[in-house]
Formats: sequence, structure tokens, C-alpha cells
Amino acid sequence: VSLSPIVVREVCKGGNFFMKKLATLFTRSLQEFKQVKTVTVCAMLGAVALVLGSLSVEIIPSVRIGFSGIPNEFVAWLFGPVVGPLFNGTMDILKYLAKPTNAYFPGLTMVTMLAGCIYGCFFYGRPMRLWRVLVAKFTVALICNVILNTFCLSILLGKGFWLLLPPRILRNVIMWPIDSLIFFYLAKFMETAGVLRQFGLKPALEKGPKTGGKR
Repeated sequence: VSLSPIVVREVCKGGNFFMKKLATLFTRSLQEFKQVKTVTVCAMLGAVALVLGSLSVEIIPSVRIGFSGIPNEFVAWLFGPVVGPLFNGTMDILKYLAKPTNAYFPGLTMVTMLAGCIYGCFFYGRPMRLWRVLVAKFTVALICNVILNTFCLSILLGKGFWLLLPPRILRNVIMWPIDSLIFFYLAKFMETAGVLRQFGLKPALEKGPKTGGKR
């Protein structure tokens, strides 16, 4: 089946537009490193992440709500898909050094960095809407948690991929809406309470409809 030249041209135009938007997003995020507030806020959130690493709430056996990943998502939201992965990778190494469990596996750090990049692409400079958080969380859960992390764990633990997969799917299905709601409402609270403005941060949040205009 052959496509008409018009269809091919429109697809190419759409692809070029997407790549330009993506390049602009990464360039803006890279420029965040020039701001002192970026380093300051990342250092503070890094300290918070280390503290939250010891906190969790058990829902059912083998399924717990953890809070250490929330600062990672905040960094990706505030500073984008370049700062987010670097922060995630650094924190993953620091958490391992602070509390080593199994042998260190670089693949898990790379997956964590990919998650930061995905969150940055979804959140950075965009209105914080619940549907956006749900889609971002689902994407990270599917690609990073269910597929890539399970693959890394199968290598690290010497167990079969398909043996580890079912319980990890169940855990991520349960945690997906819970983690999404926690991050969404915490982000809105931090903004509306003026906490982020104290550091000169003003990310885009969901706004109500305006009369006489379209969003």
C-alpha cells in the first residue's frame, strides 16, 4: 500500500515540528544550569529525597507507597528533561552509597535517568493537569518500571524475566493512580501555598478557563 505524497509531506512536517519542539525543550532545560537557584533547589530536594528514602507506607504485603521519588519528579517538573536525569542519576548513586543492598548495577541508574527525562518532557513548562500526570506516570511505569527495571533485576538477581514480571506488573498497576494523585495534589499545593515562589520558581499550573479565549 503506497501513501500519497501529500500524506508523506504532512507526516514529515509533523515530525519536524515535534523535533524542533523537543530540541527547544532540552535547550531551555540545559540553560537552567546557569541559574544559581537550580543548584540550590536541587541540593535541598536531594536532602529531602535522602530523608524520604526511609519512609514508606505498606498497602498490602510487598506493595508499599514510597516517597523518595517525589523530589525527582519535582526537579523534572521545575527544571526539565536535562536537569531531571542528572539529578535522578546522582541521587540513585548517593542512595546506594548511603544504604547499599545488592551489588551496584549501572543499568538501574540509567533507567532512573530515563524516567527523569520522560517526566521532564511531560511536565517542564506545561500546565500541571491530572491527565498529564497520569499519562506520564503510566509511561514511566510501563517503560522504566515494568520492562527495563525488570530486565535489569533479572540480570542482577539471576532470575528469569518472566518470573519477575507478574508481581511487578501488579505493583505498578496498584501504585499508578496512587502515585499520580499524590504528586499532582502536592504540586498544586506547593504552588498555591507560595512555597515555590520563595525560591523564584513559577512553573505553569492548570488554570481555569478564561472568558473569550481558548487555551
